[in-house]
Amino acid sequence: MDIDTTHPVLVTGATGYVAGWILKGLLDAGATVHATVRDPGATSRLRHLVDMADAGPGTLRFFRADLLEEGSYAEPMAGCRVVLHTASPFKNDVKDPQKELVDPAVLGTRTVLETADATASVTRVVLTSSVVAIYGDVADIAQAPGGRLTEEVWNTTSSLDHQPYSYSKTVAEREAWSIADAQDRWRLVAVNPSLVIGPAAGPQPTSDSFAIVKSLGDGTMRMGAPRLGMGVVDVRDVAQAHLAAAFLPDASGRNIVSGHETTILELGQTLRERFGDRLPLPNRAIPKGLLWLVAPAVGQTRRFVSRNVGFPWRADTSKSRRELGLTYRPMKVTIEDMVEQMLEAGAFAKA
Repeated sequence: MDIDTTHPVLVTGATGYVAGWILKGLLDAGATVHATVRDPGATSRLRHLVDMADAGPGTLRFFRADLLEEGSYAEPMAGCRVVLHTASPFKNDVKDPQKELVDPAVLGTRTVLETADATASVTRVVLTSSVVAIYGDVADIAQAPGGRLTEEVWNTTSSLDHQPYSYSKTVAEREAWSIADAQDRWRLVAVNPSLVIGPAAGPQPTSDSFAIVKSLGDGTMRMGAPRLGMGVVDVRDVAQAHLAAAFLPDASGRNIVSGHETTILELGQTLRERFGDRLPLPNRAIPKGLLWLVAPAVGQTRRFVSRNVGFPWRADTSKSRRELGLTYRPMKVTIEDMVEQMLEAGAFAKA
C-alpha cells in the first residue's frame, strides 16, 4: 500500500486512542499530517505526538477545531485529499442521551463532511464508525444472515433509552452516508471496529477498553466475569485498516474490522498464564441470573444483561481481509501488550 505523501492528510481527533497509531503510520511513511485537537497549546497532552513526528520523516501540524463549531475544519482540511475522521464525542455518565451523545455525534459528522463537500481537494473521507452501528445487542446477531454480522446489517434495536451510545454511532454513520450519497466527487469509506484493545501510542489513553481491562486486573472481577460476547481487535490493526481505507484505490463502503470472537471472561483467562501471579484475574463465570439480579446496583440494566450475556458474538470479517488486506494479530499478544503497558503505568491500583 502506497501512502500519498504529496498532499497533506487530515486526521481529526488526533489525541485519540486509534488516531495515535494512524498518525504514527502516516508520519513513518513521510506524510504531512494536519492534526486537529481542541487545544494546540496543551503541549504536555501533545508531547507524545510531537516526539513521534521528530522520530520519523513526516511532518506534523496541529490545528484547533471543534466538532460543534461550523467552519472550524476548513483551514486544517485545505489542500488535503484524504480526511480521516476519527473524532467522536464519548461520555460514560450521560443524563440526557439526545443532548450529550446523539446531537454531538450527528452534528460533528455533519460539520466535517460538509466541510469535505466544500473543499475541492478532498477525494476520500474515512469515517471511524463501530460495529455497534451494525448491531445493538448480541442477541440480535442470531437474526443476521447466517447468524453472523455483515456490512449490510444495521443496528435497529438501540435507542435513547437502550444502548444510547450505540444508537448515537448508528445515526451518525447514517448521516455520513446520507451526505456522501448526495455527491460524487469524494468517496466515503467506513471502518467499523469491534472492541479496540492493545497498547496506546500515548501516555493518557481515554478509550473505554482500558476501563474494561482495568476491571479484569484490579480485583473488581476477582470472583468471576460475565460470559459477555464480543469481538475484539488490536488498535494497531484498526489503524492499519484506516490507512488501507484511505489509500487503497478500491477500498469502499463499510468494513467490519474485528480479529477475534470472545467474551469478557475469556479475555481475563487469556491473561492468567503471564499475569496470574501479579493480578487477581477472574477464573470463572458469574451466573447470568445473578448478574440480572444485581444489574441495577452496578449501573447496568436488566435488559442489557438479558440480551447480551450468554450469547455468542459472530461477524463475517472476510471483507476486511480481502479488500483492506488485513492480517489480525493474535488476541493473546494484543491483550498482553496492553496489560504490560498498563502495569508499567500503575493502572491496576484500586482507587
